[in-house]
Amino acid sequence: MRRVRLLALIVTLLLGVDTLRAEQPYEPLDVAAKECGAQPIVKLNAAYALVGVVNPQVEFRLSPHSAFQTEIVYSPWKSIDGHHMHFGIFLNEYRCYIAPERTHGLYAGVNAGMMAFDMSKPQLAGGHIALQNRYCKGYGFMAGAVVGYEWQFARRWVLDVFVGFAYMHSKYNGYSMDGVVDMNPSRPEDKHPTSPDPFNSSAEWLPNKAGISIGFLL
Repeated sequence: MRRVRLLALIVTLLLGVDTLRAEQPYEPLDVAAKECGAQPIVKLNAAYALVGVVNPQVEFRLSPHSAFQTEIVYSPWKSIDGHHMHFGIFLNEYRCYIAPERTHGLYAGVNAGMMAFDMSKPQLAGGHIALQNRYCKGYGFMAGAVVGYEWQFARRWVLDVFVGFAYMHSKYNGYSMDGVVDMNPSRPEDKHPTSPDPFNSSAEWLPNKAGISIGFLL
C-alpha cells in the first residue's frame, strides 16, 4: 500500500511539473539571446556526422531578421573502399529570416567559400551513385544560395534543416587509381605545350551543402 501511495505521489508531482512548464514556455531564441548577450549558436551537422564527416557551424545574429554563419566541412577519410575521399571546405553565409522579429524559422541566404580536395568524384551509374575509379587533386571556389528552416525545440536548443546549391570553379589534376596522370589538359596543345602533369579546370552547378544540424545557444 505504501508503494502505491508513493507511486501516486510521484505521478502527481510529475504532472504538476509538466503543468508549470506548459504555463511558462521557454523564451524564443531572440529573447534568450538578449538575456545571454546575443551570443552565438554553435551547431554540428548530424547528417554528415553519420558518415564520418565533420561539419561544425557557428551562427551570429546580426539583426532580428538576419544572421551570419561560418562553417568548415572536413572529411578525414584518406580512402573509402580504395577510393580517395579527403577534402575540406570553408564557407561563410549570410541569412535572411522570413519570420518577423526573430532569428529562427524559414530563411534564405547566400554563401561563398573555398575548398581543397583529393577525392574520387561521385557519378550516376546504373540508377545509383557510385565513385569513379580515378581521383582528382586540386582546389576550388564556390558561390551559391541556401534555403532552410531553423526550429527552436528548447530554450537553448535549435534544429536547422537546409539545402544549398552553388556555382563551383575548380582547378585540379586527374589520376588513375595507381597514381598516373590520366587527364588531358583543357587547353589547345598548339598554343600551350603538353605537360607531364596537366592542370585542368571545370565550372558547374552542384549541391554544396545539405543536412540537419543541432545547435546550442551559448
